[in-house]
Amino acid sequence: MKGNANLYALLAGGFPADRSQAAIVCPDKEYSWNDIDAISAGFANLLQSLDLPLGSRVAVQTEKSPQALMLYLACLRTGLVYLPLNTAYRAAEVEYFLSDAEPAVVVCDSSNLDWIQALADNTGASHVYTLDEDGTGSVCSAAAAHSTTFQTVTSQSDDLAAILYTSGTTGRSKGAMLSHANLGANAQALKSYWGWRSDDVLLHMLPIFHVHGLFVASHGALLAGAKMIWLPRFNVDQALAYLPQSTIMMGVPTYYVRLLADARFTRDLCSTMRLFISGSAPLLMETFDGFQARTGMTILERYGMSETNMLTSNPYDSSLGERIGGTVGQPLPGVSVRVVDDQDQILPVAQVGNVQVRGPNVFAGYWRMPEKTREEFTSDGWFRTGDVGQFGGPAIPDNYLSIVGRSKDLIISGGFNVYPKEIELVIDAMPGVHESAVIGVPHPDFGEAVVAVVVPKEGQELNSDQILATLKTSLANFKVPKKIHIAAELPRNTMGKVQKNILRQNY
Repeated sequence: MKGNANLYALLAGGFPADRSQAAIVCPDKEYSWNDIDAISAGFANLLQSLDLPLGSRVAVQTEKSPQALMLYLACLRTGLVYLPLNTAYRAAEVEYFLSDAEPAVVVCDSSNLDWIQALADNTGASHVYTLDEDGTGSVCSAAAAHSTTFQTVTSQSDDLAAILYTSGTTGRSKGAMLSHANLGANAQALKSYWGWRSDDVLLHMLPIFHVHGLFVASHGALLAGAKMIWLPRFNVDQALAYLPQSTIMMGVPTYYVRLLADARFTRDLCSTMRLFISGSAPLLMETFDGFQARTGMTILERYGMSETNMLTSNPYDSSLGERIGGTVGQPLPGVSVRVVDDQDQILPVAQVGNVQVRGPNVFAGYWRMPEKTREEFTSDGWFRTGDVGQFGGPAIPDNYLSIVGRSKDLIISGGFNVYPKEIELVIDAMPGVHESAVIGVPHPDFGEAVVAVVVPKEGQELNSDQILATLKTSLANFKVPKKIHIAAELPRNTMGKVQKNILRQNY
């Protein structure tokens, strides 16, 4: 990349010529494009005044606010590395992240200052600030003493922009190192593929400690010079109020399930919308079909991960193909995806195997884990995603990818490979079933036994014997669960992913 590879320089290049217009609209306040530049400059000048070496980490665990976004942009502008932390993390988890990443600066909610200050002192973080959901805090007060103009530093393509810790459902959390070029390449690919325009209005209800809300959503709007309606979290009433002012919405499947459950969510309410995008967890076909029937619009499902940002997407442009429920679409421009066996040999279409990827969006490796990084890349440079999937299938074009599950969720029962998603799809299609999760549990005879946890629809009662009887007519015997548990709900993390590790512990 010639010139300045700094991601902020790329994003700011998309800001509109008239920077006095609204860029971020909150329920109680608006921020212009000039405000984004000026407030991030104040934060950047504060950070620069600390005389930190380039590449120093800034750990941030705060509630969502426009100031939190601008603090992230300030880290980019100063050549520091942004480390967002899930607001659900508690002391033991935060202590691990601070001791592993060794940030120079920690920014937290004022309500957590006591215990975070103690952890910061113990792990060598020299500067601790507060930032609250209302946009106030010691970091804002300190920045107010600084100039609101700042010359963005020059970054190289491979300079680190952010470290994102994986959710750590198995083993120790790993810090994925993402460069300015990784994030910039993905933002540009999505701008083109999803047809971002300067007159778009993004309804932003996602958290910003995660790829989906911070990178995919925010970068998309900033690079396009498009306005964001900025809400602290998903709320059905607020979503219904702001949808008629919006053109794009991004959400996790739960958002769409809750909208469909509300009779006020109608086709007329979506008349200004051009695109609904779902990600971070699989979208049930019932939700996909129900949304289409209610609104006349088809949700676009895509696939990505912390280490890579977005990898594949169902098409926005209908000339590239239709959006097919149950798939995550085609590889994005510049991204290569292959499905291989355990010896890294490419499998034919419609065969299930390990998903591997490469492209300019793929991270450099895991923070201070060179051996783990080597393990996760093949000798010819492909990243092993840990996901299991297939290209094509019955009535699905050969260039569409479907994700079957995580390789760690693969169940080997009596020597046979069992893919949970295949069984879940059959159970989810049964009358009265809201959703299901299939797991493997230790078994003295089979090694692992297949177990299903099934959630009924509201007001419905399910009979586990009847479910088993139906499964026996549609699945090979080794795939039929040995036991079915009926549960009120499935445990989920903050991004809506089912936590199968917790199910395995419980059952």
